[in-house]
Formats: sequence, structure tokens, C-alpha cells
Amino acid sequence: MLWSLIKIVLFVVLVAVATLGAGYLLEMEGGVRIAFAGQEITLSPLMSVIAALLVILAVWLFLRLFGLLIALLKFLNGDETALSRWFDRNRERKGYDALAQGMLALASGEGKLAMSKAGKAEKYLRKPELTNLLTAQAAEMTGDAKKAEQVYKRLLKHDSTRFVGVRGIMKQKLAEGDTDMALKLARSAFALKPSHAETQDILLGLQAGSADWKGARETLAAKRRHGTLPRDVHKRREAVLALQEAKGVIEEGASIEAREAAIAANKLSPDLVPAAVMAARMYIDEGKPRYAVRVIKKAWEAAPHPDLAAAFAGIAPDETPAERLKRFAKLTKIQPDHRETRLLLAELNIAAEDFPQARRELGDLPERDPDARVFTIMAAIERGEGGSDAVVKGWLARALNAPRGPQWVCDKCHHIHAEWVPVCENCDALDTLSWTAPPQSQVTMPAGTEMLPLIVGAIEDDTERDEEPTDESEIIDAEDVLHEPAPERENK
Repeated sequence: MLWSLIKIVLFVVLVAVATLGAGYLLEMEGGVRIAFAGQEITLSPLMSVIAALLVILAVWLFLRLFGLLIALLKFLNGDETALSRWFDRNRERKGYDALAQGMLALASGEGKLAMSKAGKAEKYLRKPELTNLLTAQAAEMTGDAKKAEQVYKRLLKHDSTRFVGVRGIMKQKLAEGDTDMALKLARSAFALKPSHAETQDILLGLQAGSADWKGARETLAAKRRHGTLPRDVHKRREAVLALQEAKGVIEEGASIEAREAAIAANKLSPDLVPAAVMAARMYIDEGKPRYAVRVIKKAWEAAPHPDLAAAFAGIAPDETPAERLKRFAKLTKIQPDHRETRLLLAELNIAAEDFPQARRELGDLPERDPDARVFTIMAAIERGEGGSDAVVKGWLARALNAPRGPQWVCDKCHHIHAEWVPVCENCDALDTLSWTAPPQSQVTMPAGTEMLPLIVGAIEDDTERDEEPTDESEIIDAEDVLHEPAPERENK
């Protein structure tokens, strides 16, 4: 409000001054006399002022026209001028409009339109670092891989776009299945931009797939250093890679290095069962059973597993079944209610020929959580207690159709593995295997069913009998026997 008032006052003052000046000029006597070519012109003071202003205006117009003429000549000569800058701005505006339309076409899945707009944008902008990327992506969308590769190679010529070019060709090689070339390109891309998370993951996966465990550990360290991997996940995967590196050292025959690597892997992740098993076996080989017991107990506390029980048994391989049952109390008391602990105790009691205790240890697992291993153990108990062949065969028949029990299953693609591996054999994912129950439709015999030949071997005499006609009344239905009360079965 105050500023508006000030402007009004200034305007009034200027008008008043101009009016006073004009009145003063009108009252003045004399004027300006101009003599030219025999003619004489006399101008009053007011007209003199107006004539002077007109002359100034004419000179200004002349100078502007002269400057425009000079600019035109320079424009025609190729020099940078205001006129050339105007045309440049107009061309740039058209180029960015074409680039924006191309990006929208690419986002909407119109590959051919995107490629056309990319060509138009290149014509106006002349910035290949922008338009080449759009052209390459449009070519990939239309299925022209050769064109896309040519454009990506052009991006390699500029420092600012070299990483984009390497990454584009790398992804093409991955799609083609050329993992060797993709690995080389991934290393180049990682060297150009080590903090790029996608490149880190691709390089890590390719290194693990090619068994380059040392390189994979370096890449994993870079992921941790650049903050793209949580600390706990880093420790777990570092243990996985260290374990595989230890296995490689074992294959090469360097026993001391293998032991150190296995022990280091176990320290990084004590709950990693394969690392704990390897470390325990290394301690056993060194004559340090106490260390082996410590490693196995710590891993068993985290996740009971049959391989841990096998490694624990290897500490004293020559002991009697009764001695083994007593020594295993150190392990089974850690998680007494765990399913694996109950199965282990049942197997140990079967080996010690204490079949009633084995049945008690098994408890309600045949009804509550049955699988092939549970039914196999039940068959062994029935055989040990003197059960009929029909009953034993009935349990074995149920074992063949029962769920297979926990196995190494990929969390990503649910592929089942016979043994633990660091990289899934189906989807090539790193550290995705978990010891869990697979889908029931999958069939892979679980750990522990190695007892099956021993059980069946006890009734193999049946196959050696002469082939004689059998009365149908003598055939006992296994399912009927299984559903009879326990006292009646004992009487039989």
C-alpha cells in the first residue's frame, strides 16, 4: 500500500515537472535557427527539444538496424549470435519434447514409436548420451538385440556413459546365457561404479556360480562397505563363502589351510550346519574332540540336524551302542523336545535294542507329525519287539507314501537338494537353502532312512521261500493290524 502511494506521488511530480518545463519553453523568446542548402529554418525552444528527441530516436533506430545487419552477416558466417541462439533454443525445445515423448512411449510399451522419437531427439539435441540410451532400450523392447548392442557400444566411447554401456551389454549376455562374458563385464562395471547395488549382486551371483569364492568374498565385503548389505546377512554369507573356499582347499590337499578356513567359517556363523560339521571333523582330525563337541553343541542349540548327530558320532566311532547312548546325552539334553532330538533318541535306543524306550522317545510323532523317517523307525521298533512281518511291512508301506520330512529346500524356488550347496542348482540364488519340509509332492529320501535296508534285510527270508500257493485266509491286512489295540497285537 505504501509503495503504491509512493509511485503515485512520483508520477504526479514528474507530470508537474514536465508541465512546468513545457510552459517555460513556451514563454521563452528566440529559438534555434537552422540554415541548410540556402534555406533557413527557425525553431521555437519547444520545437527544438522535440526535434532533438526525434534525432536521438533516429540515431538509435539506425544503430539497431546496423547491429541487426552485422548479426545477420555473422549468422550467415556461422558465428554465435543472438539470432543463432534463438534458433538453438527453438531446436533444443523440439529435441526435449521429442525425448519426453520417446520416454513416455517407452514406458507405455511402444518400442517403435520410442525409437522414432529417439531419432528425432538426436537430430535436434545432438546429445548421444541421452538419446542413445533411449534408442537402446527401445531396440530391446522391439526385440532388436543387435541394434541395442551397437548403441551400447557407442555409449562406451564417453566417460559419462561408459558404465551404462557396460551394464547394458552385461545384461544382454546374461539373457543369452553367456555367463563367462557376463562375468568379465560385471567386473568392469563394478570397477567403474563399485557402489552400484545391482552390479554388486550380479557380480556376486556370477562369482558364486563360477566357484570364484575368493572374488565373491571381496565383492561381499564391498557390499558391506558401501552399506548395501546388513551386518548379520553379511556375516552369514561370509560364512557360506568361507565354507566353500575351505572345501576347495580340501580338494587341493592343503590340510592346514582347510582346517583354518573351516574353523573361521564356523566362527562367522555357528548356526550354519555344514560349517559346524566341517569344523567339527577338522577338530577330530587334529585330535581335539572337546573343541568338536563344543562346535556341535552350539550348532545343535541353534538348529538340531542329522548331520550334526553324525559328526558327534564320529568323535568316538568305536564305542558300543550303550556307550553312545550315554555320550549323546550331552547333545540331546540341549533341546529335548525338538523333533530331531526325539528321532535321534529313538534311533539310539533301537541300536541299543531298547525298543520300548525307543517307542516312548518317539511318542506321538507317528500321529501328530508323521513322515517317512518316523514310519521307518516304527517299523524297526515293531521288528525289534517281535512284531509280525505284516505289521513291519505295513509301516514300511506307509513310509513309502508319507511326506519325506525336512530336506534342504531353496527358499526362493522351492527346489529340493540332496545335500547343502551354497548356490541353488535351479535358480542360482546364493544362500537360500533351508532345512525344512518340502511340498509333499516332491520325493527325495530323507536323512535317517539308511536304516531301511537293515530292517528289510530281516524279512528277506520270505523271498527265499519256495513259491507255494497261499490261502487267502492266511493273508493279514496290514492296515487292520495297525489299527488293532496294542494288547491284542502283543498277544498275536
